[in-house]
Amino acid sequence: MNERHSKIYLLPNLMTAGNLFCGFTATLKILEGALLQASNPDAAGDLFHTAIWFILGACFFDLLDGRLARLGGHESTFGREFDSLADIVSFGLAPALMVYRIVLQEFPRACWIIAFVYLACGALRLARFNCAAAYHEASGAADQKTFTGFPIPAAAGLIASITLFLLWLAEGEHHLGKWKFVLPPLLLFLSFMMFSRFQYPSFKALNWKTKKSIPRFLIISLILIFTVMNYEWMPAVLFLAYLLYGFLRPWLSREWRREIEEEIGEESAEEAAEQAP
Repeated sequence: MNERHSKIYLLPNLMTAGNLFCGFTATLKILEGALLQASNPDAAGDLFHTAIWFILGACFFDLLDGRLARLGGHESTFGREFDSLADIVSFGLAPALMVYRIVLQEFPRACWIIAFVYLACGALRLARFNCAAAYHEASGAADQKTFTGFPIPAAAGLIASITLFLLWLAEGEHHLGKWKFVLPPLLLFLSFMMFSRFQYPSFKALNWKTKKSIPRFLIISLILIFTVMNYEWMPAVLFLAYLLYGFLRPWLSREWRREIEEEIGEESAEEAAEQAP
């Protein structure tokens, strides 16, 4: 094997390894909670709560790895495949197992089917994404600015954040009560959305060089601060907003879409056109 091709880019793949670590740890916490669920439900609830934060942490690492790769021009086939393998653990297996242990085990006949449908759809979506990326790479086409179907990291983030919100509604009781029955339909709905034709912005070109006006900068800063202050429910609002955007996007004007999905690539192209003689 050529030595150049056997090397990997350190920082992006370290972020992917962090994603995989979070998914693996979340899975362990869910299994530990399952062992304690009957004898010590409070301790099991704490472990499920910890697993939620590790799934959300995996979303953060997944956000970073692609940004670092594109910022340094270090995108690679190895990185894409490694990222997909980490994603299937963090965003496929961990959320499916969590919902299975919290809710679905009460329904012996359908419990494993719903969880498996979500896991299988997530794996198939990742395979479809890799095939599309390889096709665009081989044809020399520009990177797609949108995802077809709801991305699996966002699906896992939505499941985890809504579970966190339901735990918050339970006011420290460490169980979800009847609200937990919202989660199985959500799994099936997200399974469908991952294979839908709805378009979602990828924000792939959003990086450290992206320019925004001062009012937009202040709005984004306030949203981030408000999210940190209300971490129990604001992540669920943000993930839901992203999910709903796919339904609203076809009805928005091109100007509105550009305002919402504005990327550095578009700005750079405009600047180059203005500076051209």
